[in-house]
Amino acid sequence: MARETIILECTEARKEGKQPSRYMASRNKKLQTEPIEKKKFNRFLRRHTMHKEIKS
Repeated sequence: MARETIILECTEARKEGKQPSRYMASRNKKLQTEPIEKKKFNRFLRRHTMHKEIKS
């Protein structure tokens, strides 16, 4: 299988001392080798923040 499940975690929440939000996503590891960054909603901060892939 070329697709793998990854976890995206908020990068701004820990700086502010709040709980980070996490999202599950999938990617094609053959075509996309670099870590994923997406803008997602953080419900603890109540705004859209940058989420980066973490090691799973």
